[in-house]
Amino acid sequence: MARRRGEAVHGWLVLDKPLGMTSTKALAIARRILDAKKAGHAGTLDPLASGVLPLAFGEATKTVPYMVEARKTYRFTVRWGEETTTDDAEGPVAKASDRRPAVDEIVRALSGFVGEVWQTPPAFSAVKVDGERAYDLARDGEEVVLQPRLAHIHRIELTEVPDERHAVFEMVCGKGTYVRAFARDLGRVLGCLGHVRALTRLAVGPFTLSGAISLENLEKSGTDGAAKRLLMPLATALDDIPALAVTDQEAAQLRLGQAILARGRVSLSAEAAVADGDASGVPVYCCSRGGDPVAIASFEHGELRPTRVFNFSH
Repeated sequence: MARRRGEAVHGWLVLDKPLGMTSTKALAIARRILDAKKAGHAGTLDPLASGVLPLAFGEATKTVPYMVEARKTYRFTVRWGEETTTDDAEGPVAKASDRRPAVDEIVRALSGFVGEVWQTPPAFSAVKVDGERAYDLARDGEEVVLQPRLAHIHRIELTEVPDERHAVFEMVCGKGTYVRAFARDLGRVLGCLGHVRALTRLAVGPFTLSGAISLENLEKSGTDGAAKRLLMPLATALDDIPALAVTDQEAAQLRLGQAILARGRVSLSAEAAVADGDASGVPVYCCSRGGDPVAIASFEHGELRPTRVFNFSH
């Protein structure tokens, strides 16, 4: 008997990922509950992290790259005095220190971590080394040497100091920023060493923890078909890019992969890019006049050329 592939389910679901579970496992459970044919997630959370895990289903998976690029907000606890092999509580202690930082020392040090900063990713990370994931090499006992890379931290605040060994922070950052690397590097700057003890992702772009559902509640909603009603439109992930309503004829052209004329018909932000002579690569979300998703297109020589076309017939 052929394996049933699931239904054509489309949209975004914001999951509050529980502790102790991989993002891939959480996605698989949600996909089973929704009986979805196609699914993906935007931004991996480590097993020891909880919080916002945006899940995309069906045609919404084509908007995942825009969520991966979105700003993320984290709340996390750093434990002073110990640096671990994984830069979090999962790995064994590699170095130790008796020093504990004062609150004013921590606050002063934070200014050096705002803006564009160079980070060396943790050895136990998904960064690829010669085609292999760094964490696979590290688990096999191989020495992993990763190169520093630019990360962007928009805001970092010390929010609580429960005791001399722990400090709680809130961070808003861009794609590719490692909270674990920040904790390690801050501990080194302060001369006391440190690692992440607990971490919760509070937001990814427009998706927030207050609007997330737990796996337990998702399981309950799945029993009466209510789970599908929790899905948000795929356009939710495209709030930050210009939108353009197109005619039926233009929608048909875009869905066939054909370009349409763009000049003078898009939002001010996109027109400004055209006026500055740097329109190439500026994305535009094209929808029908009834609000149905049609395509994501980009500017090229006064035209909008589709880069991703939405097809809800499968």
